[in-house]
Amino acid sequence: MNRKSIARVSRWLHIYLSMISFVIVLFFSVTGLTLNHADFFQADPITKEAKGNFDSAWTNQSDTNRIRKLEMVEVFRITHGVRGSLADYRIDDNEISFSFKAPSYEATAFVDRATGEYNLSQTSQGAMAFFNDLHKGRDTGKAWLWVIDISAILMTIISLTGLVLLLFIKRKRWIGLLLLLIGLLVVVGIYWWS
Repeated sequence: MNRKSIARVSRWLHIYLSMISFVIVLFFSVTGLTLNHADFFQADPITKEAKGNFDSAWTNQSDTNRIRKLEMVEVFRITHGVRGSLADYRIDDNEISFSFKAPSYEATAFVDRATGEYNLSQTSQGAMAFFNDLHKGRDTGKAWLWVIDISAILMTIISLTGLVLLLFIKRKRWIGLLLLLIGLLVVVGIYWWS
C-alpha cells in the first residue's frame, strides 16, 4: 500500500468512524466527568418497601428443587415492578432471599419459608447514577459490555488514524508530535506527582 492509499484509508476511517461513534464517545466523555465528581452529581436514594404473602406450598418444601422460585420472581416483577436481573438467590433452612440488580437499582426480598410472608426493599439511586453505572458496565448485562468494548476499539482506531493523518501533514507534523509528547509527559507527570 503506497502513501496516498494509507492517507486516503486513514482519512476515510477517521471521519466515518468518528461520526458512527460520536454519540457513544460523547456519552463516555460526559459520564467520565460525572464519575470523577460523583459527590457533586449524587442524588439521594429512593427506597420503597413492600410486604406480601406467597402460598406456603411454594416456599415450604423439603425438597428445595420444588420451591417455586420462578413464580415468586414473576410476582415480584408484576406486582411490585421489580426490574433488573436476578443477581443472587439463596435458600436457608428458614428463609429464601432474592437479590435483583440493574444500573442504579437494587431490590432485595426475604421470604419466610414456613409462612410464605415476604419483605421487599427496592432502592433507586437516580438518573446520574444510572448513567455512571452504564459507563462502568455495572449490572448492565452482556450486550452493554459489548457496547463498551466496541466503543473502546472505535476510540482506539480513531486516535491512531488521527495520528497517521498528522504524519502526512508536513507543515504540522513536528509541532503535532511535540504536542503529543508534551501531553504524554503532562499526564505521566500528574500521575507521578499526585
